Order: sequence, then C-alpha cells, then structure tokens
Amino acid sequence: MSDGNDAEKTESPTQKRLDEARKKGQVPRSRDLTAAAVTLAGGLGLYGLGQFVGNGLLDVMRAGLTIAPVDAVVPDRMVFALGAGASRAFLALIPLFGLLFAAAAIAPLALGGWNFSVEALQPNFDRLNPIKGIGRMFSAKGLIELVKSFARFGIVALVAVALLRHQFREFGDLGAQPIEVGIVHAMHMVGSAFLTLGSALVAIAAIDVPVVLWQHYKSLKMTREEIREESKESDGNPEIKGRIRRMQHQLSRRRMMEQVPTADVVVTNPTHYAVALKYDESRMRAPVVVAKGADLIAARIREIAAQHGVPLVEAPPLARSLHAGCELGDEIPAQLYAVVAQLLTYVYQLKAARRLGASEPTPPRFDAVPGQPPAGPNTPS
Repeated sequence: MSDGNDAEKTESPTQKRLDEARKKGQVPRSRDLTAAAVTLAGGLGLYGLGQFVGNGLLDVMRAGLTIAPVDAVVPDRMVFALGAGASRAFLALIPLFGLLFAAAAIAPLALGGWNFSVEALQPNFDRLNPIKGIGRMFSAKGLIELVKSFARFGIVALVAVALLRHQFREFGDLGAQPIEVGIVHAMHMVGSAFLTLGSALVAIAAIDVPVVLWQHYKSLKMTREEIREESKESDGNPEIKGRIRRMQHQLSRRRMMEQVPTADVVVTNPTHYAVALKYDESRMRAPVVVAKGADLIAARIREIAAQHGVPLVEAPPLARSLHAGCELGDEIPAQLYAVVAQLLTYVYQLKAARRLGASEPTPPRFDAVPGQPPAGPNTPS
C-alpha cells in the first residue's frame, strides 16, 4: 500500500481491502454495545434467577457455618468441606454465568460478526513505542474516545445516583425482612438496577456504534494510487498481459505452421489468403482446416507448403469462404462439401500424375462458391 495521507484517501475501500483488514482482525467493535448487552443480561439473570441463585448461595453459607467440632480439627475434612462448598456455589451461579457468557459472545454478531485472526494474536511492538502512544492520545480518534469516556461516565453516574435515591428506603427495609425473603428482594433490586443501567448503556451504544463504523470505514479508505496498484495485482499488469498474449499468439502460430506439411492442399487467393486443408478418410468425416492466414502469414504458409511439396491451388472464392467461415481445427461447412471434393479429386490426380511422370491435369475453376462472403471494393481478389 502507498503511504498516502488521510487527506488523499478519498476512495471507498475495495472488497479486497475489506477482506485483508478482516484477516488482520480489523473489524468494527463497540465496547459500549458489548457492555450494554452484558449488563442487560446480568440484570435479567438476577431478576429472573434471583431466588434460585440466592437460595443456593444461602445454603452454601449455612453449610459453611455449621461445622462439626470433629471436622474443625481434621485438616483433610476442612479441605473437603471447602471444595464441596465451592462446587455448590459454582452450580448455583452456572445459570447466571451462562447468560453473561452468551451475551458477551452474541453481542459482536450485531457489529462485525465473529472473527478469529491469527495475525491479530501476534505481538505488535509498535504499540509499546511511547512516542506513537502519545501521538495516538492527541489524535482525532483519541479525542473522540476521551469525549465518549466522559459522556459514558456522566450518564452512568446520573443513572446510578437516581437509582440510589429511588431505592434508598428499600435498602433500609431489607434488614427487617426474613433472610430468605431479604436475599430474593435484594437480588431483584440489583437486577432492576442493572436493567436500568443497561438501558442507559444501550442509549450510549446507539451513539457509539455509528461512530465506530465511521472510524472503521475512514481508516480503510484508499487513495487512487492504491486502487490502481491493487487493480494491477488482481488483474495483472497490462504490459505483462500483452506480452503473454503475444507469446501465446506466437506459440499458436508456430503450432499451426507445423501442421502445414501434413496438409493435402493449400487453397490460395492467390496472395492475400491461404488455407491448408487435410483429409483422412479413415478418421475424419470431412476435410479439416489445419492452417489459415492472411498477407504475411499466408505467404509463410505458401512457402512452407512449397518446401514440403504440398500442392498450392489458386481458388480465390473458395479461399475467402474458408478463411471467413472456418477456425483452426474446424471441419469445412456442409455447403462446401461438393466444391472441396472436386478440389481434392484434382489434388489426388495431380499427385498421381507427378508420381508417374504424366502430364498434370487441368485445375478446376471455382467462380462461384456457396457461402462466399460478398465481394466489396476492398475485398482482395
């Protein structure tokens, strides 16, 4: 990536940039959203499971305070009693802990989703640099975080003071209630307080989430130079791609020229077009085009054919029709069967005459060929 300034980063991040950032662990995260979810879950748990949790912890306390004299003087029994009490306390708190864990795990789904990055686990020693740390403190992002912290503290403090004033008399009444009732009542009070605080944190998260998304999007914006470099990496350098295409054309042309000596006949225009045909009655349904070209390529085809004794037949209409209507490896079209059959008959007669030393047959004329492209003012004759 280029080292452009933020002022130059005016382009939206590409999908590749977003994927790379996610791979590095750079996903939008709102601590306020997670804190609100956990606080609300804790409030619901204490309010709904207060009696179960309170009674379970009360049983643990009673069991811990009722110790037989013989158990008090035997260290092994004391250790066993401590372990049993801890197990019962853990079992009593499991529903509440499970609810909190679920809230902490599900909250990130609302913003950025779950993401596990190995690169994010690697140590980053730049964070230990005090100069960069001071720079982050006095950056625009640091100022925003400072304002958010003061706002968060102010809102939570106001809500907490209002709750204490509202529940002050209830706190005083707890001491007059039976212990079982008082514990459940206390759990409900704490749960209600957490629900109220969680609602305040939701209001904070509603402001924090858009800010986090904006900061994340801004940090991934790109310069036009970065987009061009990424396009080159993804699609390939145009110069390299052009060179590869030229090499592919050269290899294809070389393979095509290697097929010319195997052809039965080369049909010419006579100078502008050349099409080499091959026919093997045992393996082919119809003659196949093994080479074709125009101008310089046509001249090279004629030269190779002459070197290897492949007959050259001047038939401009047929040459134009084959060049325009057939690709390499294609069979000739059905409408040209009769014309090409006449051509091959002449070629076979010519080869036989040359082999026997007899006079060569008269070449056929192809004044009209089915499927021939219409001749225009610039059509080579």
